[in-house]
Amino acid sequence: MVVYLPLMIVVASSATYHIVQKYLAPNANPVLVLLVTYGVAFFASLLLFVVFPLKDTIQVEISKIGIPNLALGISIIGIEIGWILAYRAGLNVNVGSLIGNLLVALVLIPVGLLLFREHLSPTNLVGVVLCIAGLVLINQR
Repeated sequence: MVVYLPLMIVVASSATYHIVQKYLAPNANPVLVLLVTYGVAFFASLLLFVVFPLKDTIQVEISKIGIPNLALGISIIGIEIGWILAYRAGLNVNVGSLIGNLLVALVLIPVGLLLFREHLSPTNLVGVVLCIAGLVLINQR
């Protein structure tokens, strides 16, 4: 039950994200769009300290930040600029997110297997094959 609330937040936020992406001004500089977006995200993150207060001093908490945080920041910018450019190039929101997320899932399958020692059941493999078939069908014109 605990996992459902975070997943509902992800689903609601991701759907809102893709809808809003289609409403971004097409002639606005994409880097400025990201700067404003992350300014808003910064202040919204500060407000989240009410819900998720620090457990230690700020110095101790900052010492927990490392290379993965830098990689996350860079990857987030890549995701953002990629979607901005994809939607500006005419990608449809009704299948764009599905295609993008499915491709990411396919890339992460070997990562999960090799790096994190996760397992796929035969049922999972059938699901993966069906997803690949769906990806092929979605891209048919």
